[in-house]
Amino acid sequence: MATSSAPASRSPRVAPSRLYRLVDQQGNPHPVLDDLYESLEAAWSEALNWWQEHVGAEQPVVGIGVEVSTTSGDWRTLRHPGS
Repeated sequence: MATSSAPASRSPRVAPSRLYRLVDQQGNPHPVLDDLYESLEAAWSEALNWWQEHVGAEQPVVGIGVEVSTTSGDWRTLRHPGS
């Protein structure tokens, strides 16, 4: 006795979009730039613009870091403040 079963339809797996945020020197969400960004480039551009405006372009080290969201809902550091 043969039974036929239709293959289960599967929707394509779509990778969740990542979000980025800026952090201060203690690794906490930045007190002024506390926002979510859609790309690393957008987040870092915002950080550089703010840093140069408020601290000065002559400061070679930027005291702002960048984190990315993970699929589990946590945050992972991509760029440490001062690096």
